[in-house]
Amino acid sequence: MRALRILLITAVILGGLFVAADRLLLNYAESEAAEKVKARQGLSGKTEVSIAGFPFLTQVAGKELERVDVTVRGIEASADGHRVVITEMSAALHDVRLGADFSSATATTATGTARISYADLAAAADEDVTLAYGGNGKVKVTGSVGVLGRTISRSVVSTVSLVDADTIRVRADRVPGEGIPGLEDLIRGKTDFDRRISGLPQGMKLEKVQAEENGLVITVSGMNVPLAG
Repeated sequence: MRALRILLITAVILGGLFVAADRLLLNYAESEAAEKVKARQGLSGKTEVSIAGFPFLTQVAGKELERVDVTVRGIEASADGHRVVITEMSAALHDVRLGADFSSATATTATGTARISYADLAAAADEDVTLAYGGNGKVKVTGSVGVLGRTISRSVVSTVSLVDADTIRVRADRVPGEGIPGLEDLIRGKTDFDRRISGLPQGMKLEKVQAEENGLVITVSGMNVPLAG
């Protein structure tokens, strides 16, 4: 019985040491991975990486990670030449294959969401245009135009959609013409716009866009997404 107790105690101690070592190496790997992802993708914002699954060491030995979650804040993208900041992008990367020397990694599939604030989207629109949430999944767009020597400011409720898998389209549902010739066209010239988004992390593409209270939420996905190397 005494020998059995010693064996059990030894097993518990060794098991605890293994778990501690596994978690320590996991934390180090997550930190290193965040830096490699940031460098590989040319990102300027804060990057966080979380590696799922236990134990971590056996996944590394098999050179394949079940799932890696990546969150990047403050991505500087481009919208038809206009600088636009993606407030945050979170992605779940599945079946991440590690290179022979562990210096490269590629995710078989990736899904996630990206958020653009209305202030940042307005910066990518025309001058004198502001955007805000319009309720019911719509966007409120306000623009000013000059008519007969005076400035007229109008707000419209607009639908946001994704076209050609890379372009955000904003179109007013209705524009009040008020009987003034050409006023509707002038207002639409300010409030309606398309912006092609580029500069997302490599391998990621836009899938869907929807308006929410805190900004536009864009669904993104990817295949064979390079993380490092």
